Amino acid sequence: MISDPVELWLLRHGQSLGNVARDAARGRDVETLDIAERDMDVPLSPLGIQQATAFGRWLGTCTTPPEVVIASPYRRAMQTAELAVQSAGLDLRVHSDERLRERELGVLDLLTSRGVESRYPNEAERRRRLGKFYHRPPGGESWCDVILRLRSATEMISREYCGQRVLIVCHAVVVLCMRYILEHLTESELLAIDKKSDVANCAVTLYEHDESLGPRGNLRLKLFNFVAPLEEAGAPVTSEPDAKVGAR
Repeated sequence: MISDPVELWLLRHGQSLGNVARDAARGRDVETLDIAERDMDVPLSPLGIQQATAFGRWLGTCTTPPEVVIASPYRRAMQTAELAVQSAGLDLRVHSDERLRERELGVLDLLTSRGVESRYPNEAERRRRLGKFYHRPPGGESWCDVILRLRSATEMISREYCGQRVLIVCHAVVVLCMRYILEHLTESELLAIDKKSDVANCAVTLYEHDESLGPRGNLRLKLFNFVAPLEEAGAPVTSEPDAKVGAR
């Protein structure tokens, strides 16, 4: 008996202006990033629009495209989802779920690594001691906090979209934390995946239903960080973390 979606697609949003700002700050002696918008209002860059459109065109060629689309309410994720659906020619509404939002960094928001060391040296040391999985900046979230809200979201998706193909458009940390939940990973296993490579903009992570996996969940990983749709369309592949450099 199927108790999960038959397919679950996780898609990181296209390149945002926050990604561009982070790239511009690399190697410069700056403590903050030059971004006027709230993190939730940061839009896609022109390249991000190209990436989302390229992914959507590829999605439109799939014989079994998603039947349900859910996105983080952050502007860059909603833009990516809407462009992908439109470019794929799918008649689907993009649903928004705040549990899929980016990790919140509280007082470290918009700080570069240098900015964190300069303005919050005690917090920088605490982060080194605890590690990124457990460190919760004042007013922000740890990876564990993100996982807690995602557990609720995955339960809802399994219950309401059982037997359907579901596309989730979200953020790099959310993709990784979903892997932690769905594959029953340990902290060290998750951090090893994160260390190996960044999740690329508009990269696909795909799970397929596999009844043989047993009662702890029936979704098996088929693809991770899959960027062939962009490469086939000639859209540049980017993987800069979001604007919150202090998170790294």
